[in-house]
Amino acid sequence: MGVNRPAKENAVNSHANPSQHHNSHTDHTEHNSHGGHGDHNGHENHSGHEDHAAMFRARFWWSAALAIPVVLTSHMVAGWLGYTVPSPLAWVPPVLGTVVFAYGGWPFLSGAASELRSRLPGMMTLVALAITVAFLASMLSTLGYAPADLDFWWELVLLVAIMLLGHWVEMRALGQASGALESLAELLPDTAERVAEDGTVTEVSVSDLGVGDTVLVRSGGRVPADATVRSGAAAMDESMLTGESATVDRGSGDHVTAGTVATDSSLRLRVEAVGEDTTLAGIQRLVSEAQQSRSRAQALADRAAAALFWLALLAGDVTSVVWTALGSTTLAVERTVTVLVIACPHALGLAIPLVTAISTTMAARNGILVKDRLSLERMRATGTVLFDKTGTLTTGTPGLTDVAATAGQDEDRLLALAAAAEADSEHPLARAILDAARQRGEVPQASGFTSLTGRGVRAETDGTVVHVGGPALLEELGVSEPSALAERTRDWREHGSTVLHVLTDGHVAGALALADESRPESHEAVRALHERGVRVAMVTGDARNVADTVATRLGIDEVFAEVLPDQKDRTVAELQRRGQRVAMVGDGVNDAPALARADVGIAIGAGTDVAIESAGVVLASDDPRGVVSVRTLSAAGYRKMRQNLAWAAGYNVVAVPLAAGVLAPVGFVLPPAVGAIVMSLSTIVVALNAQLLRRVRLTPGE
Repeated sequence: MGVNRPAKENAVNSHANPSQHHNSHTDHTEHNSHGGHGDHNGHENHSGHEDHAAMFRARFWWSAALAIPVVLTSHMVAGWLGYTVPSPLAWVPPVLGTVVFAYGGWPFLSGAASELRSRLPGMMTLVALAITVAFLASMLSTLGYAPADLDFWWELVLLVAIMLLGHWVEMRALGQASGALESLAELLPDTAERVAEDGTVTEVSVSDLGVGDTVLVRSGGRVPADATVRSGAAAMDESMLTGESATVDRGSGDHVTAGTVATDSSLRLRVEAVGEDTTLAGIQRLVSEAQQSRSRAQALADRAAAALFWLALLAGDVTSVVWTALGSTTLAVERTVTVLVIACPHALGLAIPLVTAISTTMAARNGILVKDRLSLERMRATGTVLFDKTGTLTTGTPGLTDVAATAGQDEDRLLALAAAAEADSEHPLARAILDAARQRGEVPQASGFTSLTGRGVRAETDGTVVHVGGPALLEELGVSEPSALAERTRDWREHGSTVLHVLTDGHVAGALALADESRPESHEAVRALHERGVRVAMVTGDARNVADTVATRLGIDEVFAEVLPDQKDRTVAELQRRGQRVAMVGDGVNDAPALARADVGIAIGAGTDVAIESAGVVLASDDPRGVVSVRTLSAAGYRKMRQNLAWAAGYNVVAVPLAAGVLAPVGFVLPPAVGAIVMSLSTIVVALNAQLLRRVRLTPGE
């Protein structure tokens, strides 16, 4: 597939940008990749998300359990509910409250320390500041150094518990979104059956396989490494690679990928790549790199979160000064704590990373490997998709397109005779004739095969001498084609087809037309792009008549024909000069400059490493409909990012003034714990909205 390259240095374990203030929490002893939300790509893998989710879950449940007696022994709560707290229980709030502050609040305190060390204060600093202010005020009140009204123990424990719950929900969501990497790794079997030279089969660990080994894959078994089929044929389930549920027939000489399944028969395979060199490992690297690469939307979220931090501090200061000036120290502390909590840019930090994690894993499961998130974001705005013809819109191999027989001849019989004569030839045209004939019926045996270099072939079957070849063969044999047949073959040539004549016993019996076949999915891909308002262009080095034939057949808007391999990037530049945003789709070495120049480069997965290295998106299969899926995912992901950013930033416009107490004159005061609930709910809304991205159907027509 072309993705099995060495991983970029430190790509998996490094943060995309050290300047991101939300990534500054990676030094935490226990909570180290959770601290920031501006880019959760510091989480190295799915198990890391699960570990942090488990940590927050444990701290939440302990804190929630300890919070219950603190709340029940609070004099304020007791007054609301009409009971009296026994004096011996007066120690419960300060003791258990201190435990909750130290144990439950530790992730936020350590996160704040990390942020301050890096001089990039963020949301953890805000949370830590809020709970620290509440703790100090409560402790001073308990010790008699501050008014009794500053006893915030019950608010403090509920605040810590609710914040832990929000982080637990968040980490679970991120872990579920990033789990595709581990699910890909689980596709590899633990063991393989290695076949020795004497034919004995031994079960070995997959890690013990080497290039050149022969392995046996039984019916229903998974391929343990990238390999080539030595013997056997099977219908392969390649859905893990392409996203397509339909099986694909693989036989002798065909390539098979690690993790795919032989559904109906056994195969003997020659191992071509193992370990980090396999396609599956390459897919994992691409998905990981994509989740670590930054995007414009992420940069916007980071700047907004940073601005919101300073805005929250300013709002907290103003709130404290105003309420103190009004003569209420208690309300000054309470309102300040509430403002600091509710203005925490928690949801804002989650808005982009979660959408990114979900979109990249969705893409991988549908055969779309996103190397660069910027490319995925730009795809929604492309106005023109430029396809390379050969190997992209077409199969890149010749196929039989038409058969014409002279009077008295049967077309199927004619094709069968031609296939018999070509059976021993290795020429691509011979393979196309043979494949087409076998689809129509039996191919008779031939003998006396002779290759006539530059002219054609000769063989004998059922007592008939059969020649198959082009114009040079007719000239050598001194025969000419009948006029009725000549009209057909002239039309074929005008449309760029290769014409081969079939002669039986020295007489022209008919002709065959062969051409590079369009992929069955190409027409649907072009139609789907048109439905989305996208122009479709094609670039090729083929002659104008060949290119126009393919373009007419597929409904392509513009054709660039007879373009030299090193000039394809000029075609991209020409379209860009017209003011168009261009996505280039190609698979060859000569497509690499065009892929790099385009606004979005999309490499067909069966292409070369050079082409894939130059692209921002890789299609694991040869299906051009994947381009439509990329655009659909780009638009859907961008829409979710905008919705999340709007919600995450917008709720502060309403919530912060309420937290500051603007409605206190009419009797409405927002308690700190309720502020924490509102903030956590905003995070949950963002997480749930991002999860809705999973409902998007990427395949055209679904």
